[in-house]
Amino acid sequence: MSRIVLPYKRKQQGKTDYKKRLNLLKSGKLRFVVRKSIKNILLQIVSYEPDGDKILMSVHSSSLKKYGWDFHRGNIPSAYLTGLLCGKLAKEKDLEEANLDLGLVKSVKGSVQYAAVKGAKDSGMIIPCSEEILPNQERIEGKSISEEVNKKFLEAKSKIVGGKNEGQ
Repeated sequence: MSRIVLPYKRKQQGKTDYKKRLNLLKSGKLRFVVRKSIKNILLQIVSYEPDGDKILMSVHSSSLKKYGWDFHRGNIPSAYLTGLLCGKLAKEKDLEEANLDLGLVKSVKGSVQYAAVKGAKDSGMIIPCSEEILPNQERIEGKSISEEVNKKFLEAKSKIVGGKNEGQ
């Protein structure tokens, strides 16, 4: 009789790529986790603990309402603004360097996930990422969507960068 070896439960469910996770954890750095749903974006800064990962900070794109962003919260401009806000709050907590963790999502040049990374990098965080894979400035500012989106984007960005903690 031979034994059947089952893979880890989360691997079996298709929720975790353990090889990729191990490579991220070997660095010993924090992880900048980007998760996108249809309507929103969630950014987290996570550290590894033997008992389980510890979320040091979390920013959800719904918090952009406090900064005057009334448009869809799952697109590239909102991802950039969420990344900018996350990076600003992370710097206040001395969380300045992290590795990008996209999870099981395929890496696509100019995607929403990389817009969030660009926002965090522009706020001063150090996240290793090639500039070629980040979306261009026109898409980030929402010019490809409409002039109204571009105008609101610039207003929200100035509120986030301006140092006013209206959303806190």
